[in-house]
Amino acid sequence: MEDSPVRIVVACDHRGYDAKLRLLALLRSAKFETHDLGCDGHTPVDYPDIALLVARRIQSAQADVGILLDNSGIGMSVAANKVRGVRAALAHDEVTARIARAHNHCNVLCMGTDLVTDDQMRKIVEIFLHTPFEEGRHKKRVAKLDEIMG
Repeated sequence: MEDSPVRIVVACDHRGYDAKLRLLALLRSAKFETHDLGCDGHTPVDYPDIALLVARRIQSAQADVGILLDNSGIGMSVAANKVRGVRAALAHDEVTARIARAHNHCNVLCMGTDLVTDDQMRKIVEIFLHTPFEEGRHKKRVAKLDEIMG
């Protein structure tokens, strides 16, 4: 990782709210610069609205990495990937978290809080944040992903 602090935006829908609070505490204790973009409780919200908040921060370079939490992670990843410059990955284990960063240079991590334990979530986030992009043969492929969004 770079020497400068990584700016992380974290958001969730109502199903990911409790996990988000635990994750923010963990990230802050590790001295990451974090910004909580909601939601702020258990009242139902629409995940595309939340994903867009994070994706726009990544797109505008106001944040380096985004983390999105909902019950499965699928909806958040679909929504975030609609924004140019965002490469969101749904990770459900350490392997998918590592590949998302090393091969796909993903800048948004999506997780299903109903599908991973707190310990798994911690490990996934740790790997995602500390795995560098391998570039090499992957650089050309990531460039093609960026071209798709025009």
